[in-house]
Amino acid sequence: MADPKTVLSAKSLILACTLLAVTQAQAADELVCETSIGQPLAVDSSWREGVLPDPRTIQLETGAIDAQLGDEPTASMTGGVLLRRDDKLAGADSARFDPEQQALFLEGGVRYEDPGTQILSQSAEFGYGTGRIRFEGAEFSLGSSDGRGAASALEINENGTLSLGGVEYTTCPPGSEDWLLQGKSIVLDTREGVGTAKGMKLRFKDVPILYLPYMSFPIGDARKSGVLTPEIGSSGRSGNEIRVPYYWNIAPNYDATITPRLLTSRGLQLETQFRYLTVRNEGSITADYLPDDSLIDDSRHQIRFGHQTLWDNGWRNRINFREVSDSQYFEDLGGSLSISSITHLNRHVSFDYHSQHLSFFAQAQDYQTIDDAILPTEEPYRRLPQVLVSADWPVSFLTLGIDSELVNFDRNTGVTGWRFNATPSVEVPFSRPGWFVTPAVALDYTRYDLADTVPGTETQPTRTVPITSLDTGLILERTMSAANRIQTLEPRMLYVNIPYRDQDGLPVFDTITPDINLVQLYRKNRFLGGDRVGDTEQVSLGVTTRVLDLDTGREMMTATIGQTRYFSDRDVALPGMPVSTFETSDYIAQVRFGLFRNVNFDIGHQWGTGDSGTTKSEARLQYSPAQNKVLNLAYRFRRDSLEQGDLSWSWPMATRWNFVGRYNFSFRDEEVLEQFFGLEYESCCWGLRLVSRRHISTRDGTRDSSFGLQLVLKGMTSVGTAADKLLERGILGYSADLR
Repeated sequence: MADPKTVLSAKSLILACTLLAVTQAQAADELVCETSIGQPLAVDSSWREGVLPDPRTIQLETGAIDAQLGDEPTASMTGGVLLRRDDKLAGADSARFDPEQQALFLEGGVRYEDPGTQILSQSAEFGYGTGRIRFEGAEFSLGSSDGRGAASALEINENGTLSLGGVEYTTCPPGSEDWLLQGKSIVLDTREGVGTAKGMKLRFKDVPILYLPYMSFPIGDARKSGVLTPEIGSSGRSGNEIRVPYYWNIAPNYDATITPRLLTSRGLQLETQFRYLTVRNEGSITADYLPDDSLIDDSRHQIRFGHQTLWDNGWRNRINFREVSDSQYFEDLGGSLSISSITHLNRHVSFDYHSQHLSFFAQAQDYQTIDDAILPTEEPYRRLPQVLVSADWPVSFLTLGIDSELVNFDRNTGVTGWRFNATPSVEVPFSRPGWFVTPAVALDYTRYDLADTVPGTETQPTRTVPITSLDTGLILERTMSAANRIQTLEPRMLYVNIPYRDQDGLPVFDTITPDINLVQLYRKNRFLGGDRVGDTEQVSLGVTTRVLDLDTGREMMTATIGQTRYFSDRDVALPGMPVSTFETSDYIAQVRFGLFRNVNFDIGHQWGTGDSGTTKSEARLQYSPAQNKVLNLAYRFRRDSLEQGDLSWSWPMATRWNFVGRYNFSFRDEEVLEQFFGLEYESCCWGLRLVSRRHISTRDGTRDSSFGLQLVLKGMTSVGTAADKLLERGILGYSADLR
């Protein structure tokens, strides 16, 4: 009788392969076993070439198998063992098969790999019935996040979830454990990209800095409900501050963030935000509530709602609503000069549609005025509603067009009423490569239906004004001596004639005289808004030159200069404003340089003729020779209004140290508007930001100061104040990513 113990027999190979099948309900003719000593053994010809194996099937490769047949079959494998199942792989020096436990025991140099995980150990147990692998004394690494660690016990199931006991985890490279997460147990879901831990202690430089009985942290870009890292800070106006956000991942297209915010000088504020996204809709709702501000003994709130709907037929709906409880809300709780200087909050619901020849826009609009210095007679009007329609129709060599508006202006004080405006036009455009000429004529008609007027004032005034114009220009090019560069010369002239019409009896609902700029230079009406059409006979002249790199299409330099010349005085004016008798407008010039890839320079300048001097000037220089180096220098001047200088930078001081800062100074007021200075330190797996800030926080010039410290643990979280948000907002070109 033959010895039932045999080596490398086909029967034992088939037996081992069959016993290692994950789905034992499958017939033997559906199984394939691969060995390192021969070709694949196909039990049945139904396994056809080119048909991929069932992902539940296990493929085995080994140097040698010593199998024991009988009532209790066993098998041991030596000379290297390799198991494959779908995208998972396990290997060891040797293995032992136990059919009673439905397990394969791997010994010596055990290694496991899948797309997101690598594990090293000296022994492991593979339960092929459940797809579970358990390692003792294992080291692991997560390829997607550079995370690595060790555990006294580690289990990984068939869907890629790791369960660890007695664990340590970090994203620092081997030999550098500057920060370390230690705990009783951790579950790492590599497919979802999140980890959960119990009994965790966070150590930084071997010093415990945080203990949590439970925590959730990312190991990728996935979203997961849980408490986010608290933010801690301080300011002079509100005292010390701590924020503890809770993120609620309601659904793949819905989420919410609930943040208790404790201000030691004011009380406990609750901040909430809900976001949604569907096929056609997206938006967010934000509500902040402070039930009892200790400094003013009153409750305070802010509500924001933003929404957008896009339909397949081209229509769009937008909703924007914002409200605060009092005029000092942003000054006390906003945190920046730009927010604290807000005077009006816009609220509107709008619908619009745009096609090749038709544009439609309708809205209902309101404002909340939060500046107490603004009188009721100076508050903006509500538009309830406003409808604008624009259209054009090419007809032979003509282009017919119309711009129209119907709007109801409403306010608690002053004249209110409806305004209807329609401006039909005819253009005759001629164009060829290098030139264009467009003569046009239009008729502006406006009618009012007014209420709350002064007795004796007409309640239905009208205005009809013809507008004639001629717009012409050239586009000239020349090849420069530098290779693959061309320069353009683009002169343009716009002639406009609008006769005088008496408009003193018309109200002023929304019309202003805008600052002159390169856009206004080529507008036909010097007023912005429908209540006034400025009389004029004028010609606007301008010229633009560009330098283009033909290889990249990059605009290396652009320069424009222009001016408007008037042939007569302009008698139409806004109430309280004098008529204009200047023969020319100010000169407008703008230059933008991009000749060097690491230097950008922009300057805009407006100046008058004779002794009038500079009216407005702006300049900005940015030097960025590398990704982590940026220097910005800006200057702003407006006659009788402001003169400011702004310097900001982010510059390495040493291999790991970075110096950041901003200095915004008002020359007119001879005082600093905002300044902050900070240091950043970055290592391979963590970073530190230290920022000191002082700024004007209210419209009356009250100052506030703050100090922030932020510790960034790469691949995990940050601890301290959100200093990165301040730096991104205050330094143009700054990147908060610590790599």
